[in-house]
Amino acid sequence: MSTAKKFAGQTAVYGLSTIASRTLSFFLTSAYTRTYSKNIYGIFGNMFSYASMLQALLAFGMETTFFRYINKYEGKKQQVYNNSFAAVFVVTMIFLASTLPFLNPITQWLKIEKTTSFQDYRLYVVFFISFLVIDAWCVVPFAKVRADGRPGRYGFIKLANVLSFIGLNLIVIYVLPFIISHNYVGAAWIKTWFRPRWLGYIFLANLISSSLTLVLLLPEVLKLTFSFSTDMFKNMFVYSLPILVANFSFIINENLDKMLLGKMLPDTISSEQVGIYTACAKIAIFLSIFVQAFRLGAEPFFFSHAKNKNSGTTYARIMDYFVIAICVAFLGIVANISLLKYFIGSSYWVGLNVIPLLLFGYISLGIYMNLSVWYKLSDQTRYGFYISGVGAILTIVLNIIFIPKYSYMASAWVSLISYAVMMVLSYLWGQKNYPIPYNLKKNLAYIISSIILVYLSFYVFNRNIFIGNGLLILFAATALYFEWKNLKAIFIKR
Repeated sequence: MSTAKKFAGQTAVYGLSTIASRTLSFFLTSAYTRTYSKNIYGIFGNMFSYASMLQALLAFGMETTFFRYINKYEGKKQQVYNNSFAAVFVVTMIFLASTLPFLNPITQWLKIEKTTSFQDYRLYVVFFISFLVIDAWCVVPFAKVRADGRPGRYGFIKLANVLSFIGLNLIVIYVLPFIISHNYVGAAWIKTWFRPRWLGYIFLANLISSSLTLVLLLPEVLKLTFSFSTDMFKNMFVYSLPILVANFSFIINENLDKMLLGKMLPDTISSEQVGIYTACAKIAIFLSIFVQAFRLGAEPFFFSHAKNKNSGTTYARIMDYFVIAICVAFLGIVANISLLKYFIGSSYWVGLNVIPLLLFGYISLGIYMNLSVWYKLSDQTRYGFYISGVGAILTIVLNIIFIPKYSYMASAWVSLISYAVMMVLSYLWGQKNYPIPYNLKKNLAYIISSIILVYLSFYVFNRNIFIGNGLLILFAATALYFEWKNLKAIFIKR
């Protein structure tokens, strides 16, 4: 089996589990935007933006470090596993010691919606701190599952997590109110504690599903031992720290816009604007799912094939088909926005214009993640810090300048600009320090042509579903025509 075929197979397995999980979660957006007002949904978007930033901090870059070191020290895989988990555990303990004594000031800082009580907000914060810590404890065991080549187990646990989360949400949004309204058995008891449309139930559901995930990962957790190498940990720390900063900078790029919208816009509209932006961004999440699925399959694959003689050629070939696939997804989402928009409440449609911008930002991010193999394999992770740092600075400065005037449209443009700059910097520095023979002209041709077709579909033909899908078919057929010989060699040749 060719290495490219093997990579495609692994990514497909991870991709299916990721796509299934995230798609199921996406359907909750429809329930949320029809159950909660834009102001309340804005709280949801704002809180999860902070949660995403803290998840990167608590993981401490140890997922990538784990993959690097189990391939670097093949005879000491257990110590690598122990050291990785120990680092995350220590960080979470410091986090708890730094947050739990200061719940009131933290709550006051996060509170953007004036009609929600302080005590409710404080409870939201407690839920968030709890599931963030539990999710961090799952990072390294999950990495071990992937390193052991068990995508089926990975997919099962991820699916169990999302199904439990969705089930709990549907119960509090639909089932319990239905029982109460029809006075079924148990209705009187439910009325004594149930709060209709209380946002806290979403966060509590997240905590329960995270706890279930940790329970399912207990077989991996119980394989931890007290064998610990101080010297190895120091080396892992040096390798991991720039990745931590880079990951944190990436999360800033992804989430700071929602935080700044909540802080910089007038109190009368801030949470509503965050709600509209968050809901419309959920439609763009399908491309984010594709990028995430690629990363899950790519990271262990890239590390395990780093010593192969033709690894550079393999990486370049993977980039070729990644670009084609992500451009097809880009066109497919835009072509069907007139259908996808019904997954969010109609009062949120005013923000649909952010979707093409966010989608192209995800294309740039996906290519950047693909390109980032060079500094991870060459142990030059400081470049990840430099690149993400530039992106973070652009995100902060440009959002501060333009949000007061252009609101969430500014945030969408800034997201695109930031990821595009990161992509270009990674390519330029990568070709200088760790050359990989990417087919730049071909990749640019596919990217530019997809942008042109998206512009025609969304703006010129006003999101007409038939014309949009016609343009999608045209692009896919053209790509298949030019790539057929190579695809046949990869997937048909024995």
